Amino acid sequence: MMPPDTSTAALREFIGGIRAIDNHTHANTVVPGDTESDALSLEVLGDFPLPVTLHPESPGWLAAYRALYGFPYEELSDAHWPGLRATMRAIAEQQGEGFPAWVLDRVGTEVMLTNRVAMGPGLAPPRFRWVSFVDALMLPLSTRAEAAVTPDRGKLYPLEASLLRRYLTELKVGALPATLEAYLRTVVTPTLERHQQAGCVAVKFEAALLRSLDFADVASQTASAVYSRYVGGGEPTHAEYKALQDFLFRGIAREAGRLGMAVHIHSFEGPGAYYATAGADPLLLEPTFNDPTLRHTRFVLVHGGGVFATHARAMLWKPNVYVDTSAMALLYPPGSLAVILRDWLRQFPDKVLFGTDAASFGPDTGWELAAWLGTTQTRTALAMALGGMVRDGEASRTRAEEIATRVMRTNAGELYGLM
Repeated sequence: MMPPDTSTAALREFIGGIRAIDNHTHANTVVPGDTESDALSLEVLGDFPLPVTLHPESPGWLAAYRALYGFPYEELSDAHWPGLRATMRAIAEQQGEGFPAWVLDRVGTEVMLTNRVAMGPGLAPPRFRWVSFVDALMLPLSTRAEAAVTPDRGKLYPLEASLLRRYLTELKVGALPATLEAYLRTVVTPTLERHQQAGCVAVKFEAALLRSLDFADVASQTASAVYSRYVGGGEPTHAEYKALQDFLFRGIAREAGRLGMAVHIHSFEGPGAYYATAGADPLLLEPTFNDPTLRHTRFVLVHGGGVFATHARAMLWKPNVYVDTSAMALLYPPGSLAVILRDWLRQFPDKVLFGTDAASFGPDTGWELAAWLGTTQTRTALAMALGGMVRDGEASRTRAEEIATRVMRTNAGELYGLM
């Protein structure tokens, strides 16, 4: 019989006491029917296969119901749902606008970054920090041809068009400018400045749901010609629109860096029935990360690349690239996540961020449950990874605690100027 793993158990206890900074979530406001927790709502895609780990009957969610709502049973049957739902409603009503902060206290998180179209009631700094969406700024021309590539993109591209119209309205810009230079000056930069002034600490690209992450270095003359040709109407070819998007992606990232905001990039397998996983490979971003004009922009590979986690680790050689654990914290068991973490932490412990991807996955699986589950599983996986490093002589116990603190808190605190 193997002796108990005392190093891992002790580290798990230590890690459990760290007040965390969660790098990536989609937390909801306390407004009923909140629809602004994502620019690309996956609900529009209809039914597609979900991992069983996201089903409310899975053991992880049951543990979250127990921890947050005192659910007393070992399994969740039809007879249990009415009582559980009544308890969840009662606590939300009792906490009111303080419900999101109540969740953070229950899961041991001090600060949560939340990806949203706009913040709202219950999501106030300093506990909640805004990450805005900027894909829409890459898409000033008609996207009908781009949307026709797959049925999923046909449902997602109109959401980006709607968001761009909202940004234009907020700027009181009635129509797109005639030139690309004017678009950058009167739409892109002012939008980013408005977000930064409203407390935004980072901007988010969900581009992998819409196209590949292979953003080329395109000359301004090429992009300007495409913009001018079609801003008044017509459909750019795929090659023409890609050139414009590539140019705008780098321009947006450059401006975000100038304003002190990090750039988050979705890199993970799924979701949807037509998602192109190969297009989310972090290696596709290497030309962007090697661009010397972008070295003042800090990039975060959100979701750690998923199946491409080793490719994400390879990108950590770049001086301005970071990675987080979000989504993997919910979808991968702690043992699998521990293997990924150990690979990252052997080489780049100062560039790994804790994140959950806490979001509402249905009416009975709210973001607060995902926050508890993702936080708990990441703490366990981190203890397993660091415990193995201690056992194998790769780190002392003291060093392991230092790394744990950096991952759960300090790395993000320094990146966003929160400490």
